[in-house]
Amino acid sequence: QVQLVESGGGSVQAGGSLRLSCAFSGHISGNHHVAWFRQAPGKEREGVAGLYVGVGSTFYADSVKGRFAISRDYAKKSVDLQMNNLTPTDTAMYYCAAVKLGGNWFTISAYKYWGQGTQVTVSS
Repeated sequence: QVQLVESGGGSVQAGGSLRLSCAFSGHISGNHHVAWFRQAPGKEREGVAGLYVGVGSTFYADSVKGRFAISRDYAKKSVDLQMNNLTPTDTAMYYCAAVKLGGNWFTISAYKYWGQGTQVTVSS
């Protein structure tokens, strides 16, 4: 059993930065994926960034490439999402997900565990 708790959300002006953290309890092995998704009001949930834990390989949505970076913090036992140069279109609830069973990087139904989300609001 894995539990995920997101933190770090908040309100920021366009061009600013935020760092989200996904603290996990339980066992996430090197064979597992951890990903960040987001969902804006009235829109479908979409993948933002993914991390294959053991190898350290990453994957990003085109909309955030060059601005967001996903990484693992072994000391904090978390997977973090550094978000730079934020724009109002980044406004959404951000969710952490872990342990992908098949599917592609951002196949929502493939992820077994989900956090409750943290809100990010970017004003112009």
